[in-house]
Amino acid sequence: MEETKRLRDELKQAETILIGAGSGLSASAGFTYSGERFQEHFGDFAEKYGIRDMYSGGFYPFSSLEEYWAWWSRQIYLNRYVDAPNPVYQELLNLVKEKDYFVLTTNVDHCFQKAGFDKKRLFYTQGDYGLWQCSKPCHQGTYDNRETVLKMVKEQKDMRIPTELIPRCPKCGSPMTMNLRCDDTFVEDEGWHQASERYSQFLRRHQNTRMLLLDLGTGMNTPGIVKYSFWRMTHDWPDATYACLNYGEAYAPDEIKRKSICVNGDIGDILTALEAQ
Repeated sequence: MEETKRLRDELKQAETILIGAGSGLSASAGFTYSGERFQEHFGDFAEKYGIRDMYSGGFYPFSSLEEYWAWWSRQIYLNRYVDAPNPVYQELLNLVKEKDYFVLTTNVDHCFQKAGFDKKRLFYTQGDYGLWQCSKPCHQGTYDNRETVLKMVKEQKDMRIPTELIPRCPKCGSPMTMNLRCDDTFVEDEGWHQASERYSQFLRRHQNTRMLLLDLGTGMNTPGIVKYSFWRMTHDWPDATYACLNYGEAYAPDEIKRKSICVNGDIGDILTALEAQ
């Protein structure tokens, strides 16, 4: 395929690589939020509440915190503490590890770090399934949730966790909530700001290099974070190339088409083909 060959050549010649990753990348790795995987792990919630996928279920107005955390502990466990079924992230790392790279992602499942990407080259803009924050929030701190989540998953019955496992803010006593950007209560902790600054520094240092901007599985849910910014940088920077890998949604605006490579298909399959050459 001509576009795959162009991408392979650009990967070899690029001095720097900026990866922008969305949900399509994790879906290719096996972290699907609907269908068989959803029914296997959330069939009881689907039957009782009519919930049809993990994404919409995260917004369901459960009547109690015991039910809320029964749902969320399963979702966290499945998408944060269980490894992805397919080695898509590892294949991506193999393609870029010898380059000066950085990752900007809206994903919250920690797959980059679990695959071995350098933590200091990652900016998780929208939060992390592995972190909680105060629901108010009364302060700008976040808390690791692994130990409590594993207990919630193990001890829940009839779609409810034991009341004593409900997490509460250690400072004000309010219920904790997910550290995910859903509204203006999202906590940007010290680690978030450090990653943001490292991303800004990467752009300042490398905007005049031969840069490949890899848009992997991003959609139009939050396009301003990856897609629009990548289009703008491709347009403004003379030696930048934009590459979009997506299942049925690989495209670029007319203004940058001559500097773009668009490959439609499963991202894992595309990465495997690139690795094979």
